[in-house]
Amino acid sequence: MDDRHAPTVTRRTLLGGAVTALGAASALGTPTGARAAPASPGAGAILSGAGQSVVKTTAGLVQGYARDGIHRFKGVPYGDDTGGANRFMPPAPPKPWSGIRSSLSYGLVAPQDKGNGRLSDEHAFIFQWNDSVEGEYCLRVNVWTPGLDGRQRPVMVWLHGGGFAAGSGNDLPAFDGHNLARRGDVVVVTLNHRLNLLGFLDLSGIDPAFARSGNVGMLDIVAALEWVRDNIAGFGGDPGRVTIFGQSGGGAKVSTLMAMPAARGLFHRAIVQSGSFSSAQTPERSRHLADLMMRELGVAAGDVRRLQTLPYAQLRAAGEAALRRANPPADGGFDPRRRPRFGFGPVADGSVLPSAPFAPDAPSVSAAVPMIVGTTLNEFETGIARPDFEAMTEATLAERAEHSYPGRGAAVVAAFRAAAPGAKPCDIWSRIATAPVRRAAIDQTAAKARQGGAPAWNYLFTRTPPLLDGRPRAYHCAEIPFVFANANRCPTMTGGGAPAAALEAIMADAWIAFAQSGNPNHPGMPRWDPVSTTAHATMIFDDHTRQEIAPDAAEQAALA
Repeated sequence: MDDRHAPTVTRRTLLGGAVTALGAASALGTPTGARAAPASPGAGAILSGAGQSVVKTTAGLVQGYARDGIHRFKGVPYGDDTGGANRFMPPAPPKPWSGIRSSLSYGLVAPQDKGNGRLSDEHAFIFQWNDSVEGEYCLRVNVWTPGLDGRQRPVMVWLHGGGFAAGSGNDLPAFDGHNLARRGDVVVVTLNHRLNLLGFLDLSGIDPAFARSGNVGMLDIVAALEWVRDNIAGFGGDPGRVTIFGQSGGGAKVSTLMAMPAARGLFHRAIVQSGSFSSAQTPERSRHLADLMMRELGVAAGDVRRLQTLPYAQLRAAGEAALRRANPPADGGFDPRRRPRFGFGPVADGSVLPSAPFAPDAPSVSAAVPMIVGTTLNEFETGIARPDFEAMTEATLAERAEHSYPGRGAAVVAAFRAAAPGAKPCDIWSRIATAPVRRAAIDQTAAKARQGGAPAWNYLFTRTPPLLDGRPRAYHCAEIPFVFANANRCPTMTGGGAPAAALEAIMADAWIAFAQSGNPNHPGMPRWDPVSTTAHATMIFDDHTRQEIAPDAAEQAALA
């Protein structure tokens, strides 16, 4: 069924949102039969009030719904279907439609292998994943706005995580923009774009018609930002005050956009959460992976367009086989010195992405863009999915450290133990394993400071939520509900209650202040200085939020 005329069914709409959407639809009447005021040239609000939310976009009228003072529009196309002849091609504008398009539920998400079946019960409990329907007509934005009133509010565009392979703009309940829009009087946008091989299979060495295929997933995001530029004023937003922010893979996408000429001027501030990205695939490596995949499929170079007709499942199976051939088997140990692995991601092709971002210098194309960059204390090694992690012995800790840092394992453990005396072996290892992620964030902000353009602020999120006997620690994704003002909406991630609400007030307001002015400082938090060439100021976000100068300098020095 073509979803241009059908709502997407997700677990969220089935279990919770359906009641709200149906109630809104009743108040709105029949969307397709509604009579709108005469449309003026360009985008803008047509109807607002009495439960009605209709906005004219460059492709046609869209109808959302209002609740608790916030208008929401979900699944709005910012690009055409990416299937068939459009597969592996740069995004095309959405085809215009007549009448009023319903925008009451999230649209399709990019085809992917989320691996949800491999998640532990603890992961599923903490994150409360949303199920979604996948399809190649997935270039969609979701918008939350406090008013369709012609005001120009700051715009905050969220880029989801999942590396460059998985995820969506509605993956987690924590991504819901209602509370952030209401708290900050800002317009919040989330989006979906092409992922994995559909977004980053570099066929440029096989057929020049696919010259940009290795970066179409990033070009989708550029198209979404162009949609924001051209349409967001109709939703009460300011196209001249756009902040892009993302976590994990979303932070990597923010980092990559900072180095893309096509994105210049489409955003004005940037926030990287646990996603400092300073590398990209080389054309040689990305083309080699494409060649391996073609061999797996049994498709000759002269028949490359067959890839536009094959089922995604067949492409994915071939892609996974190609990745296995391109990468040696993992040895099970953590090795920060390991070469970057082959994978589907942005390609430094000299054109769409002239060079790897922040490798080692901050890209000049975004010198005027201020940044916030940070990480969590424990990131991936948290014990969420491995209760046996808590039983790690000193001997195992020493063995892992020596494997990762030959000849220096004992010194590394000693440095981290000095920073956390009395900590369990698993806690020490968690911090050691996270240190390279932290190093990337430190280097990224230091590069911005050396550049001498717009400032950059650094943070470290260290709060352990009162969940599962403390096993989650300050885990990867832990800060997301706080910056979205969803701390009490997501108690399985934060623990909820007054302490979570207090930290939310600090973090959400810092992100909002940054979106408003380019400076995250606000009266409800300690002074937060930008990183300089002489001092690496770091805001520690915890139940006792404070600024410190290079708080983990000794540990980082031990790893150097």
